[in-house]
Amino acid sequence: MSTLSEVYRDNPLHPQHIIPLDFESAHTVPESHIWPETNDFQHSGWSNGELSIPVIDLMDPNVVEHIGHACETWGMFQVIGHGVCLSLLEEVEAEARRLFELPARQKMKALRSPGGATGYGTARITPFFSKNMWHEGFTIMGSCVDHAKELWPRNYKRFCDTMVEYQKKMKALAYQLWLLVLKSLDIQEKDVTWAASLQHSEAALQLNSYPCCPDPDRVLGLAPHTDTLLLTIVHQSDSNGLQVFKDGVLGWVSVSPIAGALVVNVGDLLHIVSNARFLTAYHRVVANQACHRVSIAYFYGPPAESELVPILPKLQAPCYRSLTVKEYVSVKAKHLEKALSLIRI
Repeated sequence: MSTLSEVYRDNPLHPQHIIPLDFESAHTVPESHIWPETNDFQHSGWSNGELSIPVIDLMDPNVVEHIGHACETWGMFQVIGHGVCLSLLEEVEAEARRLFELPARQKMKALRSPGGATGYGTARITPFFSKNMWHEGFTIMGSCVDHAKELWPRNYKRFCDTMVEYQKKMKALAYQLWLLVLKSLDIQEKDVTWAASLQHSEAALQLNSYPCCPDPDRVLGLAPHTDTLLLTIVHQSDSNGLQVFKDGVLGWVSVSPIAGALVVNVGDLLHIVSNARFLTAYHRVVANQACHRVSIAYFYGPPAESELVPILPKLQAPCYRSLTVKEYVSVKAKHLEKALSLIRI
């Protein structure tokens, strides 16, 4: 049976699209990272005081209705009352910072291979853009022991134990959110052939680093994109950077951090399964001059062999053709933002 790791192995990247900039040595922004759209990235998003994505308490008796509305109107929301203790969020952020504060030569020992899915490197969307992003990342699928030993030969256990515990909590929360999403669509779990297998699915944990930038208005931390799988759960450090695109006159809206809250994104697979009822969140990250921003994203989806079939209300035609998760991931790996249009009926 295929895994997501094998899908990425079948779509290898060139080494030049994997190696991040040595940010510690970058006192100015190199030409390779200066984006042509010099339209002041920092100030193009609405502030949280003017407009913000929904904040949903999972203990609210109307939580199903709130989640459905947020998925339909934004494709993104923040959750509180999720049961993940603040100390674990602080610990996973601290371990991510410990990794990214290592010297570049040390981080390079855990560099992701061209056909690999895990390890240190740039964002996987890098080849689709003519300029590089002000970003470095570290991807975990399953155990991270081998890469962690390269980073800390004698002191890797704390990092691995924290990531294992965090993934366990995120998996439970993601499954809880999935069940609420199904209820908001008025669907029984038994009506989705692969729904039960989500408790055993392969997920990915992505640690993101956005170092202090000497000229943040000329760079992007992460270029605009949508996430591929069902749901993404993000812990972001206490500094602005994440923005979501809202159709209409609003444009980019800043997703300001709320202490203890987690950001939830609708991904492409949930957009497909909901037959385009739920928006897949088109988002980006801007850079910051004053502080080193870190985020931890948990990508959640069904096993690679699962067949995606739009769930249809009565008398509604499907918007997308049926295909497996691995087929869609492969399409996305080759075509990025065009992927959904290529499977549209």
